[in-house]
Amino acid sequence: MKLGAYTACLHDVPLADALKTLSGLGLDSAEINSGGFLPAPHLPIDDIRASQDARDEYLAQFDAAGIALTALNCNGNPLHPDPEVRRKHGQDVIDAIELAALLGVKRVVTMSGLPEAHAGGTAPSWTVLPWVSVYLDARDYQWNEVAIPYWKDIQARAADADVKIAIEMHPHNLVYNPATMVRLAEEINATHVGAEMDPSHLFWQGIDPVAALDSLGGLVYNAAAKDTRINEAAKINGVLDDRFGRVLPTDPGAIGLGGKDTLSRWPENSSWDFVAVGRGHDVAFWTDFLAAIKRIDPDMAVNIEHEDQELGQLEGIEYAAKTLLTAAASV
Repeated sequence: MKLGAYTACLHDVPLADALKTLSGLGLDSAEINSGGFLPAPHLPIDDIRASQDARDEYLAQFDAAGIALTALNCNGNPLHPDPEVRRKHGQDVIDAIELAALLGVKRVVTMSGLPEAHAGGTAPSWTVLPWVSVYLDARDYQWNEVAIPYWKDIQARAADADVKIAIEMHPHNLVYNPATMVRLAEEINATHVGAEMDPSHLFWQGIDPVAALDSLGGLVYNAAAKDTRINEAAKINGVLDDRFGRVLPTDPGAIGLGGKDTLSRWPENSSWDFVAVGRGHDVAFWTDFLAAIKRIDPDMAVNIEHEDQELGQLEGIEYAAKTLLTAAASV
């Protein structure tokens, strides 16, 4: 098993420095962004396409640091109703498959996407409790008319390139839990489209990530190490807490996510927060988590994703790495 980090949190330093940081923490894997919501500062896309020499020089940086490049990441919304966003994010997944094949990388991490509720709609619509038939109509349109045709095409491209697509089961996507992951896999007869196991998004839904791993089995292709802390406010407002604030594209620190969309402001006194590995669940949990990963694939990469707003950039990665390495020592 390889333990590493997704380098998006080190986007402001050169790749060589980011890899040196990971190596210094005792990690041996890196996941690099290639598009989607975020830019790709650690991936010279044009150079990689241009020549084998450029690819060799790029991969040599990983070899020099003792780090394996285990995945490309292009999380986005390839089913977005806005044509501009849909074209870019959809093409980014296709491009990531091409780039991964050129580099000899066998995993691409992305999201399933989320379309509009009906033809002609202009905003993505997350239908998660279709207890009235109109919501079943919306869900059927989203799956049958939009998602399945797109993902059948991606499945074919991934199979041709012998690259596995690992879908992060992320709320505000059609695939957000094991049941929806299995549904997509069955609908497209998947051989090269499966799951990325990021426990952070399962925790706040009330899902046990270890039970989810055992349920999905070989459908899991990649893993992220990100934790979630459930706060006292969840006892009052539950986990479906919508007190997020608007951030304008012109506001200081605004994070664009494609087209005109920006990342919203987190609620004060939130029901839950993303935290560094070990700050939401203890070493015992992460030991069980890694053991469940090992049962599926002893060679699977587990890459830290740092989104803890209470810890600094390096502080969060260091905390997560220490927890993960301690857990791994007992697996």
